[in-house]
Amino acid sequence: MFTLCPRPFIFLRRECYDPMLRETPMDQQTYKDALLKKRTEILGTGGIKPLQASMENNTRQGDMADQASGNNEVHIQLKLKQTDAKILQAIEEALMRIDKGTYGICRDCGEPIAPARLNAIPWTRVCITCKEKQNA
Repeated sequence: MFTLCPRPFIFLRRECYDPMLRETPMDQQTYKDALLKKRTEILGTGGIKPLQASMENNTRQGDMADQASGNNEVHIQLKLKQTDAKILQAIEEALMRIDKGTYGICRDCGEPIAPARLNAIPWTRVCITCKEKQNA
């Protein structure tokens, strides 16, 4: 059941959220736990060794089509590793922002980032409005 708020607020879970207030320490701990879980998940996927093994196994095996397919697979794995590295860096930065007390504040406009966005992407640096401006 949702709580009725005396002013217009965003409803999230069972409490009211005033977008002008920062998250409570309990909420920040929830985000910190999510960030640490994602970091562990990324680091647990094997690192660079599986990529090296794929590259070594792909050299001079099969016909030209097989080699091309293998090259494509290595390229995809490399892109995924690069994406993981970017997310890992963003997670580390988010953990530092939690320690500094600036987590949940948009880097571009200085406004609070909506909890729904932080729940979806806890390592985000910007609010949805600023992200849409970047993508435009």
